[in-house]
Amino acid sequence: MKTERRFRGIGVSPGIAHGIAFVHRPDDDPPPRKVTAGGSDVEVERLRDALCATRKQIVELQERVEESLGAKDAAIFEAHVMVVEDGVMIDEVEKMIRRESCNAEHAFHTVIHRYIRSLGEMEDPYLRERAVDIHDVGRRVIHNLLGREPAALGALDAPRIVLAHNLTPSDTVQARREFLLGFATEVGGKTSHTAIMARSLNIPAVVGLHGKLTAIESGSEVLLDGYGGLLIVDPSEQTLFEYGAVEARRKRIDEDLTGLRDTAAAMRDGRPVMLSANIEQSDDIAQALASGAEGVGLFRTEFLYFNRDDLPVEDEQFAEYRIVVEAANPKPVIIRTLDLGGDKLHDQLHTDREDNPFLGWRAIRVCLERRDIFKTQLRAILRASAYGKVKIMFPMISGLPELRDAKGVLEECRAELRAENVAFDEMIETGIMIEVPSAAMIADLLAKEVSFFSLGTNDLVQYATAVDRTNERIAHLYEPTHPGVLRLIKMTVDAAHAAGIHVGICGEMGGDISVTPLLIGLGVDELSCGAAVLPHVKRAIRSLDMAACRALAESALQCDTGAAVQSQCDELARAHYAELL
Repeated sequence: MKTERRFRGIGVSPGIAHGIAFVHRPDDDPPPRKVTAGGSDVEVERLRDALCATRKQIVELQERVEESLGAKDAAIFEAHVMVVEDGVMIDEVEKMIRRESCNAEHAFHTVIHRYIRSLGEMEDPYLRERAVDIHDVGRRVIHNLLGREPAALGALDAPRIVLAHNLTPSDTVQARREFLLGFATEVGGKTSHTAIMARSLNIPAVVGLHGKLTAIESGSEVLLDGYGGLLIVDPSEQTLFEYGAVEARRKRIDEDLTGLRDTAAAMRDGRPVMLSANIEQSDDIAQALASGAEGVGLFRTEFLYFNRDDLPVEDEQFAEYRIVVEAANPKPVIIRTLDLGGDKLHDQLHTDREDNPFLGWRAIRVCLERRDIFKTQLRAILRASAYGKVKIMFPMISGLPELRDAKGVLEECRAELRAENVAFDEMIETGIMIEVPSAAMIADLLAKEVSFFSLGTNDLVQYATAVDRTNERIAHLYEPTHPGVLRLIKMTVDAAHAAGIHVGICGEMGGDISVTPLLIGLGVDELSCGAAVLPHVKRAIRSLDMAACRALAESALQCDTGAAVQSQCDELARAHYAELL
């Protein structure tokens, strides 16, 4: 009889899932694992065995190619053999294993990617091409060290609970949604991609399990508790019974909330709050509208770019946007321009890793440098605006020059379409994400040049508090209610209203019902969140009145810690809708 094992992490998406585990082990970033002094010798031996096995595989492949295609084509594998026989590189890996007492796959990956980055930066095209050879060989060595091929989410053919060290946007977008029961990862926080995607899909998720998944294999029976942050392996009959009762209670609450779909998101005193949905792709619009969304507050267009070798052309993008715009019409759809970078990469745009990707080449910076890509998207969005109410939003604006440059490119696209007699909305509104502290601090200047603001609180919190929201070691320092963050939000709202423009929130704070009263009290006009939590936010709004929200905001702005702010928020939330918490 199997013994139940419990692993505690951080619950980031509510719900309970019971089923079979699928362990996702991608090609890159093998997680570090500490080994004993004697274990270092074992890891070095594992490395040497993997290199020998890789060399044998390459030679066998070379022989097969020579037989079928000839010696000339087979010669390309000579460079691959040279990689696994590179004494300098191998010595560097072995030294890292002993120096840091770490596992062989982590050390090998770290060293070989240092070589790949260096070669990728060379001016000589021949040397840059060698980076591709090294990457290919590196994958083979990692596979041999792990003793298996990496599992891809696209291979899912039945409902599974996905376990992984980490999940990137390009990982999750591979899978068919009906096969995703829940996520559990070793790293991440409440605003990591895993958490955001899980909430969007309305499936439970637990992150921050810190190395506890290495002993779990695909096929294991697991139970995932997204409320309490638990992963239970081989759950007992008693555990299954207890969790069945919990899930039944939550289901009754969710059924009650479905009755709110066609009601207004208005407070008890009659004050309306616009409530919109965040979506990733056109397939999401049906659920958003079924949940009672008054529009789309954020259409994350970068998901069109994942898991492909090419870039989406104008017609493909136009077709995707048109589906959403026509389905939502006459409700507004805010389409955010491309926000690649950070943890969202594309092979056509990134040749190597950046030391600080969230502070690097991402979002509007990519678009303004790659204007061909930017114009293709803007033309597609403009064309879609002929079929409904579309608004364009630029991400990660840090100052006026970027905004004016982006608006200039948009005007070029408008002029081109006019010349081609292509229909679009001449009155289309443009706005920006406020997610960089410098933008919040000059919000009064930016407000003169746009029609709306949308607070991207995930990055705003990250940049304001200098906390990488994907780094589990400092996840506890990521604090949306930090007094500095609240002041940036208030500064932005006040500047927007002084200029007579609308301001919303499309970050994860928009779907956090514990801070809903605070955001309303600070003056935010619109909350945009995942469709799954939208009914909960609407129920919270309908339970509140403006006087209580303003009093909370005024008190919160006087607090000296984020914990004190959160405590006041929790108290008010419990007083008005305890059953939702």
